[in-house]
Amino acid sequence: MSSGQESVFTEYETDTSQTSKLLRKFKETPFVPIGMAGFAMVVGYGLYKLKHRGDMKMSLHLIHMRVAAQGFVVGAITCGVLYSMFREYVVKPKE
Repeated sequence: MSSGQESVFTEYETDTSQTSKLLRKFKETPFVPIGMAGFAMVVGYGLYKLKHRGDMKMSLHLIHMRVAAQGFVVGAITCGVLYSMFREYVVKPKE
């Protein structure tokens, strides 16, 4: 890039810290971090219940936890898509 040209990515170059990038991304798409946190909670709960699963086979327990984690993430992504569609088509005024 020559010195006379203006940078195209000025908005992204000014926010260089990781926390500012994370906060900006969280404001743009809030349901993605919520889905990731829910996934981590389901995995944590699954590891906790792994010790007290009783007579249930290990493979069956892991399948149930995988389905629960995937369901939480898919639900969060679906809510995020519905939220962005609501923001785009209902709240945003017609131009």
